[in-house]
Formats: sequence, structure tokens, C-alpha cells
Amino acid sequence: MFQRYYIFMLIGLISVTLAVSAYGQRTVISVLDERSNEVVPFANVCLEGLKNPSQKHLITGMDGKVTAEISEKTKLAVSFIGYTTYLDTISPGKSVIVYLRPTVLRMDEVVITAQYAPEKADKSIYRINVINAREIEQKGATNMADLMKTELNMRVSQSSVLGSNLSLQGLGGQYIKFLIDGVPVVGRMNGEIDLNQLNLNNVDHVEIIEGPMSIIYGSNALAGAINVITKENKASALSAQVESYIESVGVYNFNGGISGNRKKHLFSLDGGRNFFGGYDAVDTSRSKYFKPSRQMFANSYYKFNSQNFKLKINGEYFNELLESKGNIPLSSVNVFDSYFTTIRYSLKSDIYKKINEQTYLNFLVSYSDYNRVRDTYYKNLTTLEKTLVPDLRDTSEYNTWMARSIFTKNNTDKNLNFQAGFDFNEERVSGKKIDNTSQKIGDYAAYMSVKWNPEKKLSIQPGLRGIYNTKYKAPLVYAVSAKYDFTKNLGMRLSYSKGFRSPDVKELYMYFVDNSHDVKGNPDLLAESSNNYSVNIAYQKDAKINSFSVEFSGFYNHIVNSIDLVFAKDNGPTSPPLYSYTNIGMKKSEGFTVDLSANFYPKVSVRAGFGETGVLNVLQVADQKESKMFWSPAFNTEVVYKPSKGDLAISLFYKYTGKSNHLFNDSLEIREGWIADYHTLDLSLSRSFFGKRIKVSTGAKNIFDVKMIANMGSSGGAHSGSGGTDQAVAWGRTYFIKLSYILNKYN
Repeated sequence: MFQRYYIFMLIGLISVTLAVSAYGQRTVISVLDERSNEVVPFANVCLEGLKNPSQKHLITGMDGKVTAEISEKTKLAVSFIGYTTYLDTISPGKSVIVYLRPTVLRMDEVVITAQYAPEKADKSIYRINVINAREIEQKGATNMADLMKTELNMRVSQSSVLGSNLSLQGLGGQYIKFLIDGVPVVGRMNGEIDLNQLNLNNVDHVEIIEGPMSIIYGSNALAGAINVITKENKASALSAQVESYIESVGVYNFNGGISGNRKKHLFSLDGGRNFFGGYDAVDTSRSKYFKPSRQMFANSYYKFNSQNFKLKINGEYFNELLESKGNIPLSSVNVFDSYFTTIRYSLKSDIYKKINEQTYLNFLVSYSDYNRVRDTYYKNLTTLEKTLVPDLRDTSEYNTWMARSIFTKNNTDKNLNFQAGFDFNEERVSGKKIDNTSQKIGDYAAYMSVKWNPEKKLSIQPGLRGIYNTKYKAPLVYAVSAKYDFTKNLGMRLSYSKGFRSPDVKELYMYFVDNSHDVKGNPDLLAESSNNYSVNIAYQKDAKINSFSVEFSGFYNHIVNSIDLVFAKDNGPTSPPLYSYTNIGMKKSEGFTVDLSANFYPKVSVRAGFGETGVLNVLQVADQKESKMFWSPAFNTEVVYKPSKGDLAISLFYKYTGKSNHLFNDSLEIREGWIADYHTLDLSLSRSFFGKRIKVSTGAKNIFDVKMIANMGSSGGAHSGSGGTDQAVAWGRTYFIKLSYILNKYN
């Protein structure tokens, strides 16, 4: 009787043991802040078995804990915004405590731009500046112009119709490669990308590399590359978000989206509408310098995500209407009103294949379309009747196909790795101002780089890019970069890069003749080329409750065959003078920056930087006057204070932009002009409520109320006068509030 009972008990115990073994044992994972010892709610926990590679994503609760069923030895990854990702291996049935280290230095950010594999920024052979989602929120930035205006070594300027543009290392936007998830942004007007058209509603972070990146990205990357990385939902089964932004100058923005994550399948759909009523510091009539605009946009993606294969398909759509209304005339009731409609969309497919533990293959293909139309109406202000003026209609259309394939061998245990790939780019540009109304350019390139680690502290990476272009002779591009870590806390980067910028279709085939313009392109233009030298020395000290870093960067650019629009000949008193694009000579830019950062966790973080940029032009026109090197200083600082109670952050952003001198072409005479210095100051408060489901940001921008600054000598020539005038910088002091609601559902 008793023997039979014990046999049944033994069988039951074995059954329970087998069941637990089959279905997994309960493991409690507790996540704490390493410095404050407080719990970290809503941290992302990823589990992946060593034998069964399928992933399981979980989220910690308000107590910082999560319970998982584990049946084998499992890889564990824990991450949260503002902390370094924790990696370990855990066993079934053993509860663990994970201590997350706060990210107190920018160098801890993981970057992907120009990398063999995702890498921490301080380990990258390139010096990469990362602006993360938290900083975007603290700045109250809604577009790239907002985001870049306080960055050191950058200058944001405003054009009445062409929007905001950027200069980097003293070089204009035509020398900067703008990318979204690695795909170049199309639609350059006068060589510039309008930063107001690059919204930040679905941006995870922005990666900035200063200096030529022509080896990887080809043309327009002579001054650097800016890569916008969009968000992906990697944690919650379903997430929905709505967001509104209001600024006192007359900005009203609204956007929302939904995303999901089910096993290996991810999807997202978001969109929104932005409205700006226009602003002018002086003129209160119909015409405004900052033009009224309406923007609509949408983005979506689908991603299949497994350990060895990833496929992502996404599409983007952007539509902007910009109104340029005429001033009320003194002796008439009729005016000319122009409306600029911009439509940009792109489709992209990105494939990642892991061949084995050390080799990867990426294939990216995209199609982008940019269309800008100007319609002008003759309007009667009494009857409000308006008539389209067909002769004043202007169109510009860009169609671009791009394909890129990259093969990477990256084994961190080996001292020699490499990356090789090809680029296929075809661009067709159409418009009234293009010779024969349409032109097509093909650009085909192959490139390779090698990463050599002769010792643990030293990394050397040479690279080479060969190019065939259907319209001009492209130069051979090469570069070599090196990084040496003297100690754990002190490192140095050195690089030499050969950069280039190809002449665009407008510079090659522009044909614009009317009563006040005679501008012609030059199909015999040579590509601009440059030699760039840069150095970066960084020291960081990370203690348990505070950290400190200091960083010095210097650069030197020497550009030959620089392309500019110059006076060609006088057509007489009854016709406008002829201007043409020419390889006029050379440009030089050089400078340095010093960045300091201190973090007194968890309450205060401070960053400050100082730098100077010098620019020199040699113009082969008139008397071949050579300018001296013109220097412009800049200083910025950022202070973030977090009180001990509540999820509150108080942020202050200040920047001093120094006086900038330049040469300008006043018909046959080369003259010296300047743009005055100015100060900007922004202050914001941000806080989360109800378990981070509701986020509120509010504050003041441009507290010093800067609107216009003195400008002596504009570009002159074909498009503008050359006298002194004030230049619009901003729309004065404004106040903003941003409200977002996020709803997440977890498995």
C-alpha cells in the first residue's frame, strides 16, 4: 500500500520536473539604476536562447521587475533610453539583478553611419556627434533647422523662399550629404536642402560626421554627412501615439501614429500636418519674409526581423504649400501672388543577410521623386478674383534611382577586416530652366575599405572609391583614418580624406533668360576636389556619481576647382548681364573646437564648447583678388537640471554666433562684406506623467528676441543686390508647448 503510494509520488515528481524543464522555469529579472539604486520601470528586456535563437521581448513593470519562463541557457539584453545596454547570459530558474549604467557621455551612443557594424560612438574610428531623442525633446525641435541652430561649428541661415540651409566647417549645404536611414535626400535648390522640410516627428536620433565621407557616400559629402535615423518599435506588441505642438508665432503642428511588433514582424504607420502663418519683423503688409506654409507628411514601414535575415520596406511622403504674396501697390488694386508646391516621396527596400558569424551582406534600393512647382496668379484685391499667369509657371522635378550593395567581414577577434560595395545612382532632372527641358546623369562607383588592428589600442582604416560618371570625369577618391587609445580614458583620431563634389544638373545645364536674368550652365565643368586633414583628441573620466570629458577637434579643407556663379560678360544697356557657372579657383576652410562635458548624476549635466572657423577664397575673376583668411568664432553651452522629485527636466541652450566676413562679386569688382554676430538663448521644461504615457514640454525660444542682424554685402550678381541690408535670422522671441500621449500594449 505504502510502496504503491511512494511510486505514485515519485512518478508525479518526475512529471512535474519534466514539465518544468519543457516549459521553462520562472526567472525574475530586476532592473536597477547603477548609481542611484532606484528601480528602472519600462526597461526593454530581450531574451534569446543559445539553442533556440527565437527572441522574446518583455518590459519591466513599475517595480522594475519582469518574470520570464526560461528552459535553457539564454542571452539577456536590457536597454533603456539614457542607459548603456546590459548584456549577459542567464540560466533557468536563477533570478538576477541587472544594474544599468546611465549614459552620461555622448560617446556611449551606438552609431551605424559609415560603420562595419553598430558600434559605440567612442569606439568608432570616425568622430560622430549623436543627437538623441531626449535632446530633440528638450530642445522642442520640430525640424532640422530647429535642431542644428545651437550646434557648434554649424551655421543655419534663412532664405525667403528656399527655406533654411546649413553650413558645416565653413562650407555650405551643397557640400553636406543629408540622408534618411542611409538614403540621400533629393531636391536640392541652389545646391541646398531646405531643413524646414525635414521633420523630426518619427526620428530616433541624428548622427553627424564632420569631414569628407566621399569614400562611402560619393558626391556632396565633402564637408560631412548627416544621417537621420527613424524610430522602430522593437518592444511593444502595439503602440499608438498622438502629439501636438503650438508656438506663439503661429505654428500649429499635429501628428500621430501606430506601430506593432508581433514575433518577427514589425510595422508602423504615422503622419501629420504642420501649419505656419508667416512672419515678418518689419513689414506688416501681405508680403512676409518667413512665408506662410502648410505641410502634410506620412511614413510607413514593414520589417521582417530574424537573427540571420532582415527585410525592411518603407515609404515616405511629404507635401508642402508655401505662399509668397505680393505687397499692396500704391496705385493699383492688383498684385502678383506665387504659390510653391513641393511634393517629395520615396520608396525603399533594405535587405540584411548574415552569412556567418563574421560576414554580412546589405542590399539597399530606393526610388525618390521630388517635384516643386511655382504658380503665379494676378489677383484683384477688391473683387478677390485671380488669374493664373501661365508664362510665370516654373517647375523642377528630380527622379532618382539608387542601389547600394555592401559586403562586410567583421570579426572582432581578428586584426584584419574589410568592407566592399558598389553604388548605382541615376538622376533625371526636368524643368523650364534646364537645357532641352530634361537631363540625365548616371553615377556608378565601387569602393572598398580595410580595417587593420595591428594591436589592441590601434586601428587603421584606409579606403578607396572609383567612379564612372556619364557627364564629367570623376576623380579617384581615397582616405585613411586611424584611432589610437593611449589609455582607457584617452584616445586620438587622425584622418586624411580626398573629397569631391560633382557639378549638379543646374550648374551643367542651367538656361534661364528673361528681362532681368541671363544665367547659363557650363557642361565643361570639372568636379570639385578637396584634401581634408582632421585630428580629434578625447579624454573622459567616468566615476560612480559624476563624469567629465574634454575633447579637441581640428580640421583643414583645401578645395580646388570650386564652382561658382560669376559675371561672364556685359550684354549692353538694354539686356541683363550674362552670368555662368565656372571653376573659379580654390577655397580653404580650417578651424577647431573644444568641447567640455560634466555630469553630476542624477541632477545636473553641463556641456560647453568653443570654436573658430576660418574661410579663404581665391577668385579667378577681375584682378584675381585673394582674400585673407576670415575667421568666425562660436560658443555654445547646454545645461540640464533634474530635480530630485518628479520626472522633470529643465534645459537651457545658449549659442553665440560670431561675426562672419566674406567676399562677394559686385559686377567686375570683388569686395569684402560681413554678417554681424548675434546671441540666442532657449529655455524648456519637460515632464512625464502617468508612467511616461503623457509627456509635456514647454518653454521659450530666442529669449534675446533676435530678428534681424546687419549684413554688409550679399552675394550680389545674378540674383541679388550688393549693398548693405539687414538679414532675417529668426522670428523673435516665442513660446511653445508640446503635448504627446503614448499608449503601449505589451505581450
